[in-house]
Amino acid sequence: MSKPASCCQKFVHYVFDYETPKTLVISDIGLGCVFRFCQFLVVLYVLGYVCVVQKGYQETDSVISMVTTKVKGFALTNTSDMDPRFWDVADFVIPPQGDHSFFVLTNMVITPNQIQSHCPELPNPSTICEDDCNCTPGHNDPRGNGIQTGLCGNYSTTVKTCEVLSWCPLEIDSKLPERALLAAAENFTVLIKNSITYPKFNYHRRNIHWSLNSSYLKRCEFNWVTDPNCPIFRLKHVISEAGEDFQDLAVKGGVIGIFIDWSCDLDWWARPCHPKYSFHRLDIKTPENNVAPGYNFRFAKYYKSPDGQETRTLIKAYGIRFDVIVFGTAGKFGIVPTIVNLGAALSFLSLVPMITDWFMVTCMKKRDFYSQQKTTYLTEETGAGSVPMGTTYGTQ
Repeated sequence: MSKPASCCQKFVHYVFDYETPKTLVISDIGLGCVFRFCQFLVVLYVLGYVCVVQKGYQETDSVISMVTTKVKGFALTNTSDMDPRFWDVADFVIPPQGDHSFFVLTNMVITPNQIQSHCPELPNPSTICEDDCNCTPGHNDPRGNGIQTGLCGNYSTTVKTCEVLSWCPLEIDSKLPERALLAAAENFTVLIKNSITYPKFNYHRRNIHWSLNSSYLKRCEFNWVTDPNCPIFRLKHVISEAGEDFQDLAVKGGVIGIFIDWSCDLDWWARPCHPKYSFHRLDIKTPENNVAPGYNFRFAKYYKSPDGQETRTLIKAYGIRFDVIVFGTAGKFGIVPTIVNLGAALSFLSLVPMITDWFMVTCMKKRDFYSQQKTTYLTEETGAGSVPMGTTYGTQ
């Protein structure tokens, strides 16, 4: 037969030959164990991981949340730098309303009675001078405290610096108290009101349970054992749960995260959904990288003297910012994900015979015999006879 005719015959067989599965029953305990073990692994994966762990039969939705906070407490300070002073919420909570966060003042550097005037700049290599020639009129250093006037003045009896137009006297923020002025803030409490919704399931909840009343809120305080549902937290307890000491943190401040987890299983057989709280420090502080630690900012209180002179008190505020972070996912039985995962399970089961066939023709002692018996090729000439052929994986 010529080569073109042979190629044409192969093409015809390739296009029009029909393959049908052939059942080959092999009585071998080892091969049967491999087959059943593969089936067991697939069933274990589908039931154990997909259904129980991942809850693949559920539809899911992400939480939408609203948070408000209210801090309560007061403190008294009496230091050599200021007169005895009583502090309440209006003084140490800045600003009064925050977006999912609140700030509690714990330490400060106060520069009182500042007016807009001319005064010597704080000494550093770029501001120390010997005469007016070393100072540039109008020079503005972003790291400085004002605009240079071009004059060189006496900062002290031994040091001269360039004069600046600024709020004088200038702030000296190196005089930070080693012990927090508002150390009593550790006993302040905060009421966290959190409302959440899962719109897909029309599910709404609050962290204040419907069974709680106003008299209970006046006396309760969050505790993992005795009061896990109380929404009132003592700041010292929050800092302690985050692994920090309040008095150490209060000196230079920091950022603490209050996490509320609303992960819910909304199926009728599941437990009721309750918030789960956790606390962590968000600004990472390590001995290897302790540059610019803490949390601080400046604000001022402005006044006008009887003669119309504007004055201000500058406050560099150190404190603890609390970020309330709400997250969660809800799941509920849905027919669509159930059908999808059931189809995936059946497709995985269909792979088991292919794996077993591969093991049979690769690892068994009679693999050559099994390979010959797996596939036969029937022709009209052979009639009822059969011709053993190669192996086709995936048939039974």
